[in-house]
Amino acid sequence: MRPPLTRPRACLLSGVSAGLARHLGLPVWVVRAVFVATAFLGGAGVYLYLWFWCFTPWDALPGGAGGERAERAPVTRTLPVAWLLLGAAAVSVVLSWLVLGTAGLLTSFGFLALLLVAGAGAWSTFADRADPGRGRGGERAVRIAGAILLGVMLVVAIIGAGSATEAALSTLLVALAAALLFAPLLLAQWRELGRERTKRIREEQRAEMAAHLHDSVLQTLALIQHRSGATSEVGRIARAQERELREWLYAGDSAPDADLATDLRDWAAALEIDYAVTFDVVVVGGSGERASGELAAAAREAMLNAARHAGGEVSVYLEGSPTRVEVFVRDRGPGFDPADVPGDRLGVRESIIGRMRRAGGRAEVRPGKAGGTEVHLVFETPDQNRTGGAHG
Repeated sequence: MRPPLTRPRACLLSGVSAGLARHLGLPVWVVRAVFVATAFLGGAGVYLYLWFWCFTPWDALPGGAGGERAERAPVTRTLPVAWLLLGAAAVSVVLSWLVLGTAGLLTSFGFLALLLVAGAGAWSTFADRADPGRGRGGERAVRIAGAILLGVMLVVAIIGAGSATEAALSTLLVALAAALLFAPLLLAQWRELGRERTKRIREEQRAEMAAHLHDSVLQTLALIQHRSGATSEVGRIARAQERELREWLYAGDSAPDADLATDLRDWAAALEIDYAVTFDVVVVGGSGERASGELAAAAREAMLNAARHAGGEVSVYLEGSPTRVEVFVRDRGPGFDPADVPGDRLGVRESIIGRMRRAGGRAEVRPGKAGGTEVHLVFETPDQNRTGGAHG
């Protein structure tokens, strides 16, 4: 079965020859040779190549993503097309001098040179800008080189002009070519400004909606929780809806990193749905500890135990610094003494205390000051600056 006719995203120019060769099971050089040979048959090869270029899709992205995301995915080209177009423009001027005896712009070679310079500017904006191998620096260099080439062409054309009319027409043509050279850049900037304006309007609308919902819906949900009780079914549903609404209003469009604070908040939200419990998660300071670490696993186990055996209101306090992370989980349940736990019950002894000890931290389970149970987790993190200075 033949592979589908698509163009690879890592290609020489457009991926047409490579895609056809893969589809037909032929060497790439054979397909390219056919295009070159048929180009001399009234330009048939050129038209056929352009047709495939326009109507052959790119390879699908990993994971089957398509649509707008697939269209905007980067394409890496080996050939520096913009620089080749500028080189072809310079060659056209030289050929005009050698063949026609003039370097003026009012010739077929002159018109071709101007179009090639304008094409180089368009290519650098719409193709090279999205190429990971190139970027804004290469685009800027192409425009500077194109402007210099246009200036040289204008000077040579004016010097060799036979009349003032010819010099004026040459100046007009160079001005049009310069406009075409920089027009794609201005168009791209205009689109970027439009996207920023749309984003700003969306953020303003989100802020207005947040203010309105905060004054009405969020207060209503808070009142429902207060009247029905935090541990009742209605109160838990209202709290879950309030949390989802706050995340939608204030979290923005980008998903938060999977850090420890985010993981504990998500875990608290999940436990509130399954158990008659209300979590109050407070975070102070910053921490680089990730959600996949042993500290996070021990904290989740402590929160799960509080939800199962204590219920009611549970406080989770996370304090982080570059060298130390502490987590406190306090409940208001009946409490227990860890020494009274049977030896075959390994939940607290291994899932919390043992896990922290193996990870290089420590855990302490003690009765709370106002009743209930408090789990204190401590994890020392290496000071990156101090470590780097020692190795320096």
